[in-house]
Amino acid sequence: MRSVWNGSIRIGAANIPVRAYGATEEQVTGMHQLHLADGGRIRHRKVCEVDGEPVPAGEVARGYVMPGGETVMLTEDDLSTLPLSTSKAIEVQSFAPLAEVDPVYLARAYHLEPEPAGTKPYVLFSEALQQSGRVAIVKVALRQRESLGLLRVREQVIVLETMLWPDEIRSPEFPFLHQDVDIAENELAEAVSLIDALSERFTPARYTDRYAEALRELVRAKIEGDELVRPTAARQDEGAADLLTALRGSLSEKQGAQEGAVANAQAAADRAAEARTKAARAASRPRASTRRR
Repeated sequence: MRSVWNGSIRIGAANIPVRAYGATEEQVTGMHQLHLADGGRIRHRKVCEVDGEPVPAGEVARGYVMPGGETVMLTEDDLSTLPLSTSKAIEVQSFAPLAEVDPVYLARAYHLEPEPAGTKPYVLFSEALQQSGRVAIVKVALRQRESLGLLRVREQVIVLETMLWPDEIRSPEFPFLHQDVDIAENELAEAVSLIDALSERFTPARYTDRYAEALRELVRAKIEGDELVRPTAARQDEGAADLLTALRGSLSEKQGAQEGAVANAQAAADRAAEARTKAARAASRPRASTRRR
């Protein structure tokens, strides 16, 4: 498994060197969008809306489109001037009880592994977090963007949870929030009692993705029934096709020119040989003598 980031946990003047690894991976279904007529894969390309042409990665920039249509272009050089003071460090800002952090703020999790030189302070910090019952609120820059985050401990490993900024959380403006709803005491008590009765320890392994299992069975049945579509060879990328067409054209022109040159040379050689033959025949004929009377 490859690390996605390396730097250090910075607590005041102390630094704990670590590497970050993605803690989760989404299990996709494996399905793709296909052309119903022939089973060919449907691809998505980056196309310029001005000229309608595909844009190679090297020509993609970023920027802002203004309401009037004008565009502010930002190059990588422009973006490199922006301050990212935490680009190589997870900066601890404060500590707080995990219960005070609304899960809606949590975005993505990363396992942090200590570098060999940082193992002892890493374990010390991990034990201190667990015994304190707190999480560390941090700032960190990942993928050229500064994020809020927290550090917590899971199975003796420090986990970095990136978080959304407050202005990225939407407020639910639903009509019922402004209505008075009467709830009877006995109804509430019964609901709480039912929840207590149905409560148990959360065991993730007990739950399975029934849709994914049924999908695999469906695909397996179609394979066994030979319900397969065999699409023709996938079309080459247009850019590659254009290049190959141009190369083939150049090769044809080169071969044609070479064949023409060979034919011309052969024709010239044939003419020269014919001329030599005629000259030799003429030289070998006896000359008729002429007498004067």
